Amino acid sequence: MEELEQKRHLHNLEAEKHRKNRDELNEKTREWVERRDALNAKVRELVDQAAKHREVRDEMNAKVREAKENRDHWNKIVNELSEKAGKIKKENLPKSGPSISRLKKDLKNLEFKQMTSVLSKDKEQELIEQMASIQNQIKEREKAYESNEEVKNAVKELREAKEKAEAYHREVSEYAEKAQSAHDAMIALYEQADAVRKEADAAQEAFVANKIRADEEHKLHIENIRQVHDYDKIISGMRQKARKAKRKEDETSAKEEAEKIFDRFKAGEKLSTEDLMALQKSGYL
Repeated sequence: MEELEQKRHLHNLEAEKHRKNRDELNEKTREWVERRDALNAKVRELVDQAAKHREVRDEMNAKVREAKENRDHWNKIVNELSEKAGKIKKENLPKSGPSISRLKKDLKNLEFKQMTSVLSKDKEQELIEQMASIQNQIKEREKAYESNEEVKNAVKELREAKEKAEAYHREVSEYAEKAQSAHDAMIALYEQADAVRKEADAAQEAFVANKIRADEEHKLHIENIRQVHDYDKIISGMRQKARKAKRKEDETSAKEEAEKIFDRFKAGEKLSTEDLMALQKSGYL
């Protein structure tokens, strides 16, 4: 029986060890579940934020397309008005002499020469006089433009068209910049969501691994508990059997003792109180 009790004790220790391991693994499993759920919630939050930036991007891209259409429309008008203004200038301005654009180009070349060339005092003075002459010609021609109503109206109309085309071009740049900014933010959020999703997947894998180990420990705990219960039944049965055998042995011994006392009583020997109680207990009295 001592050997059985020792085996029962060992199985009980094993059962307790596996119970403790199971509980620790279950606690880790709960922690991994909480981490996984928190990470998945973060992924959803990041994806929602990215979706909002995508909406902004698409809205800005739509505005870019609209602004481009308007810009192209006004650029076309600018080209038409520029051609129209050029014809009006040719028709209404003196035929002789270079155009204002040609004069401005010549003036620019002379200014560049003055800045980059080493000139004698006389040459530099000559250059300055040439530049002054060209500037005067430009002013005279510009005055002629201003005094001619048809030219002035054509130039004004062209300038207004250019301003509108430039305004729409600025809108294109502004909306394109906002669209790109929203797109970059969206991509960054999706990349962040992917990184967090990988962490969530790792947490899920850890959860599953811990759950499997916890289930294995629980199975071993139950197996050892059953072994303990089986040993309890065997040991209990053996003890009950031993008690019955002891009781039977005691009864036989008491009966034999009572027979001896009764024989003494029949022989006329005086019995003590203990002897009488023994006879009574064994059924002789």
